[in-house]
Amino acid sequence: MTDHISVSRDGPILRLGFNRPEKKNAITQAMYGVFADGLAEADRDDEIRAVLFESKGDVFTSGNDIADFMSGAGSPADGEKPQVIRFLEAIATAEKPLIAAVQGPAVGVGVTMLLHCDLVYASEAATFHTPFVDLALVPEAASSLLLPQIAGHTRAAEMLILGKKIAADRAREFGFVNEVVTPDALEETAMSAARAIAEKAPAAMKLTKKLMKGDRDAILARMKEEGVHFAAQLKSAEFQEAGMAFMQKRKPDFSGS
Repeated sequence: MTDHISVSRDGPILRLGFNRPEKKNAITQAMYGVFADGLAEADRDDEIRAVLFESKGDVFTSGNDIADFMSGAGSPADGEKPQVIRFLEAIATAEKPLIAAVQGPAVGVGVTMLLHCDLVYASEAATFHTPFVDLALVPEAASSLLLPQIAGHTRAAEMLILGKKIAADRAREFGFVNEVVTPDALEETAMSAARAIAEKAPAAMKLTKKLMKGDRDAILARMKEEGVHFAAQLKSAEFQEAGMAFMQKRKPDFSGS
């Protein structure tokens, strides 16, 4: 467990929150593990009807903790899956409805995880940024498949190829945000949706989500393909340069790549 993820029950709603505001809610392997465990609990427990992702502070999440990833902290034992893979597979196959309340900037996996949520609410202060290529990495969480499906190829290219940061209203136009509200209204808007879901027939709800999601094998296969390339890039000279540049707060130099 880690104090950097808050886990609480609000009746039939499981609330999972980023709780590392001093580090802009950057995600470590340990944090991924808590999220994965929470999603597994939601699938097992019939009393849980919906899961709400939220966060403390002004940032939803700044994405992966680069220092944590570069250090290899939390590396799994032989034969075990990395915690990030456990989380990505869990969010892609979750049986209960997933809701997200995004109150500030979402970066990297903070955006791609939303593509697996059923309802996404954003505050007017939210922004969405997927700078994978800027960090010499590739998209993950099957975002190379899902974002073009949701937003269209050219809009997805703005985010995944150009690495363009978009505002909440633009994200709503792209199709992965349901509603943009004031920061003060965000929590209640998301909780209202979660409570409405919790009052509905649970078996019918699970079946409806399953039917809407369709063939998840294709999503898991794309995740695996992305993961192969992502892991290779983590060992690349490009990523080492991008990581050092990030830590040193300078522009990376890929001229020798």
